[in-house]
Amino acid sequence: MTLDFTLEKYRELCESMVENYKPVSVVSYLTIKPSENSIIVRHDVDRKPENALKMAKLEDDMGVTSTYYFRMQKGVFKPEIIKEIADMGHEVGYHYEVLDKAKGNFEEAIEIFEDELRRFREICEVKTVCMHGNPLTPWVNKDLWNRYDFKEFDIIGEPYISIDYEKVLYLSDTGRTWGAKFSLKDVKARGIDVKSTDDIIKLLKDRVTEDVCILTHPNRWSDNCIDWITELLWQNMKNVMKSIIKWRRRRYDYN
Repeated sequence: MTLDFTLEKYRELCESMVENYKPVSVVSYLTIKPSENSIIVRHDVDRKPENALKMAKLEDDMGVTSTYYFRMQKGVFKPEIIKEIADMGHEVGYHYEVLDKAKGNFEEAIEIFEDELRRFREICEVKTVCMHGNPLTPWVNKDLWNRYDFKEFDIIGEPYISIDYEKVLYLSDTGRTWGAKFSLKDVKARGIDVKSTDDIIKLLKDRVTEDVCILTHPNRWSDNCIDWITELLWQNMKNVMKSIIKWRRRRYDYN
């Protein structure tokens, strides 16, 4: 049995996507949604953009087109990797975290957004953006659009706003699991009990739902043994921290 959260396991997942659904990018789903059952394939590049490039090449080999959202952070924003992924035909988007950077100041946040979006567009076309969720900050970055309109920046959609997850089954590897147990700012998966990638593969084969959105974080997927173990240990530490944060918030709300 192939270890979970490896590129080899992701290949198996891609095979199931292609066999049972029509894989599409976020921008394709929002603009030219196919009539057949769709699976939106989305990746948040929080760290290790080199892993994202490996994943993009694997998808390219298998005929899967997806979306990669890159953060504007040192070590993540690498124009040469972004361009190579875009040149394969994948969508590249901006993974913004401007309310975090501006410490909740909306006026400063929108200025940062405009500047960072411009830097992305110097490399490739950007038609959708997606918030980054930092569990250690009190702000939710998509709240920026309560005050501003992303369409004014020639953006056609934001996955957390523009996709109806009452109609699209949302599955995320947040917390290095698929059950959303350790998610603080993400969409909650509805009515589906999944714990492993093999569970996802079976779900896709059974075609239990019409449309699906799968989110992965490429830094969690590696065939390198040391990287795989390091990521497992690091994510387990983060999950403990998230559990403590959840407990404190529930206690505060109760009091």
